[in-house]
Amino acid sequence: MHLSSTPTHTRPRPLALLAAALFAVALALTGCSGAGGDAGGSDADDKAAGQAGPGNSGAGGKADSSDQQAKKPPKLTGVHIIRTAHLSVRVKDVPDALDRARTAAEDAGGLVGDETTDRDGHGHERSRVTLRVPQESYEDVLDQLAGSGRLLERNVTAKDVTDQVVDVESRIKSQRASVARVRELMDRAEKLSDVVTLEGELGTRQSELEALLAQQDSLKDRTSLATITLRLTETPPATPAADDDPDLLDALSGGWDAFTTTLKWIGIALAAVLPFAALLGVLVFLFIRFLRPRLPKTPPGD
Repeated sequence: MHLSSTPTHTRPRPLALLAAALFAVALALTGCSGAGGDAGGSDADDKAAGQAGPGNSGAGGKADSSDQQAKKPPKLTGVHIIRTAHLSVRVKDVPDALDRARTAAEDAGGLVGDETTDRDGHGHERSRVTLRVPQESYEDVLDQLAGSGRLLERNVTAKDVTDQVVDVESRIKSQRASVARVRELMDRAEKLSDVVTLEGELGTRQSELEALLAQQDSLKDRTSLATITLRLTETPPATPAADDDPDLLDALSGGWDAFTTTLKWIGIALAAVLPFAALLGVLVFLFIRFLRPRLPKTPPGD
């Protein structure tokens, strides 16, 4: 028995066709958005590159300026330091060096303090002067003074008085508040005895406040102006070197010096012996004149 096989044709399903259509649309949209994204990305990259050129140079300029600022020494804020220096310099001309020291201090905005000028035992001139210069010009003036001649001595000190300054400011604030409270009590006082007592207390507290203010002014002066004490001495003239080979004149001069020196010492010895010789002569004269005639004479036969 033969079975007849007839070909069967299957129709595509509607859902499969719809899915294929949606997939094709999705691929098309993805390609468009990718092209647009690439174009936008290239434009953004170009803009970024265009901004990067001047931007980078600006950043480099800022970096350079920040490096220059970093090289500068930082200024200490809130720190109070008393700086003092003692310099001893030997110069050829003391008055000229002293004038230049005054000029250096005044040009820096400082002032000249005590000054003393005299001569030593060899007749060489010397001076001592005290200079007050601002803290920011202290190092420059110090180097300038040290280089004015031959530096013999340099002694530099720096004392931190920040705690002392803060303590004085705090005590001044408290003392002012205390004075204000005493004044308020005086305004409200009714009895004469209370007024007298409060006046005495007010006077004491005001005196303490004035002492603190004076201490504050002293600290402010010493921390704002550095003190440099400069001592200048004159360079002694160079003595010519002596000739090692003596000549005839040197021999005569040496012999004459020895002769005069000998005569001088002989004269000194005679001057020392002369009082004793005079006394002995007087005694011998008195003996011969008065005592000898009175002595008993012995017969020649005896």
